[in-house]
Amino acid sequence: MSRNGSEVETAARRMRDLTTGSVWRHLIEFSWPLFVGNLFQVLYNTVDSFWVGRYLGADALGAVSVSFPITMILVATVAGLTMATTTLVAQFRGAGDETQVRRTVANSVILLVLLGLASTVVGVVWRVPLLQLIRTPEEILEDAAVYLGIFLLALIPFFLFNIFSAVLRGLGDSRTPLVFLIVATVTNIVLDPIFIIGLGPVPALGVAGAGWATLIAQVVAAVLAVRYIRRQTNLLPRERSEWRLDGKLVGTLFRVGIPGAVQSGLVSSAMLVVATLANTFGPTVVAAFGAGGRVDSLAFLPAQSISFAVTALVGQNLGAGREDRAKEAVRAAAVLSVSIALVMTLVVWLEGEALMRIFTDDAAVVAEGARYLRIIGVGFVPLALMFLATGALQGAADTLPPMIVSLVTLWGVRVPLAWYLAYPAGLGSAGIWWGMTTSFVLGMILNWTYFSTGRWRQKVVARRAAPQT
Repeated sequence: MSRNGSEVETAARRMRDLTTGSVWRHLIEFSWPLFVGNLFQVLYNTVDSFWVGRYLGADALGAVSVSFPITMILVATVAGLTMATTTLVAQFRGAGDETQVRRTVANSVILLVLLGLASTVVGVVWRVPLLQLIRTPEEILEDAAVYLGIFLLALIPFFLFNIFSAVLRGLGDSRTPLVFLIVATVTNIVLDPIFIIGLGPVPALGVAGAGWATLIAQVVAAVLAVRYIRRQTNLLPRERSEWRLDGKLVGTLFRVGIPGAVQSGLVSSAMLVVATLANTFGPTVVAAFGAGGRVDSLAFLPAQSISFAVTALVGQNLGAGREDRAKEAVRAAAVLSVSIALVMTLVVWLEGEALMRIFTDDAAVVAEGARYLRIIGVGFVPLALMFLATGALQGAADTLPPMIVSLVTLWGVRVPLAWYLAYPAGLGSAGIWWGMTTSFVLGMILNWTYFSTGRWRQKVVARRAAPQT
């Protein structure tokens, strides 16, 4: 067998048919690469800050970090559209409609390239006013504008990498995107110190070096993804005539994707407000919230990964007309998610102080951080089940209800309740943490209440036609 033939065969094995075989096996084998990928994504997102903070100082670190609210809007948008792509690819794959899979790929690529191009042009031209709008201090404005300008040039490769990763997940392949992400992360780790502080013939570029390292890493990931899709699948159109927008398909992508993008924005903005509330209680609480937040974000990763796996499993099986199997996948995922969440809860309850001492020896910060982890830990199981219900609904292409639930729980409950418990009720910082936990519980209840109605069945985009008798 030729090398290319062997590669195609390997690619075919990785693209799992999730409509047959053991649901448990699919769930576990699909989830673990997503979990590892999430860990690498966290690492990737912190590399620039680490090297800049270590070698260039606080002002340079601020210049790299200050554009975060701007970039988060773009990340939220692409997250929504890529999730929609995963859902549609999974359903069309389950329905056996390869033509619609190809059209979905083409339309998703066109949309995200156009979005990336527009965002790059507008962002580069208006980056200084945008930074001034979010009250960037004058002393770091110039460096911040340099970093943001280079970062924006990476948007198109960043979007391409994410869209092709979404396509592969819809096809049942979660391992290959992990490989691309690992390569990109390693590239960024290696290039950051070379470009920032200079090495050999490479001059020290400072903050700009961090931006160029990120850009190159994103280009590498995008090239690998495009090459893989082009060589190992027949999903990337080769004829110019196939590269055209389908109005109905675009409408479906937006119907499914926009609520997901808005939901991501609601989460980010609510966390910003909660952080602002925590800041009012002084540096000890700020440090505890920052360190404790790193711990709980890791605790959430298994539930998030299982949720992404469920989206693909539910999507393919609903597309194949296997609603019974889709529900079986949800039940199995619930058992797995709750089991892991219970373990995480026990860990933070029993070892909260030890976990905080990883970050600091300050006794006050350790005590406050441990209290934060124990209160938030109460919400690990509800949050895992909330993530799971969201993933299942996304697999059914019913994304508006989770968005509405996020709006209610975050802005109708979390933010006002955190403020009330912290100030009028006199609970202090603990009130903020209880406000967050309460929103997890309510989100779980609302998402599962809606899921139990079965209304999501009406939102399924593609179903395999019943055999004629």
